[in-house]
Amino acid sequence: MKYLVKFFVIILITFCFNTLKAENISIVYINMDKVMNETSAGKSLKVQLEKIHKENISEFAKIEENLKTEEASIVSQKNILSSDEYNKKVNILKEKIEKYKKNRKQKIDYVSKKKIEATSKLLKEINPIIADYSTKKGISIVLKKKDIVLAKTELEITDEIIALVDTKIQKIDLN
Repeated sequence: MKYLVKFFVIILITFCFNTLKAENISIVYINMDKVMNETSAGKSLKVQLEKIHKENISEFAKIEENLKTEEASIVSQKNILSSDEYNKKVNILKEKIEKYKKNRKQKIDYVSKKKIEATSKLLKEINPIIADYSTKKGISIVLKKKDIVLAKTELEITDEIIALVDTKIQKIDLN
């Protein structure tokens, strides 16, 4: 199946290039991952996301330490407390652990959601810049680099787009 898909892609590209030569259609490609990570707006989003992530990690570490301390305290009281009191404290600790796990999952999901939103915001800002660039340069088709098997390096416009994005977009806020 893989080979069949590759075969059709090669046939399609060959057919496209043969027709493109006759029509003078211009095709370029762009490394969107590089644009997303190396522009100042992309870097600012990355810093904001890392800040949120580090805050969450430090909060998680404090809560985990408190839970471990409480667990050690309960274990040390095992022989002193009655069976009912010990079980009651263990159940309370289990509830706290479950609440912590739920809170941790929510915060991790929140950061993931923010990352998706940030990527979407940045793409919405970058797409008009790429469209304007392609109009000015007479480019017919802009492809993603990861979708290309083989191409001339002269056809890559990544660095030019990064420069344009840096001049037009300095920072994007997550909030």
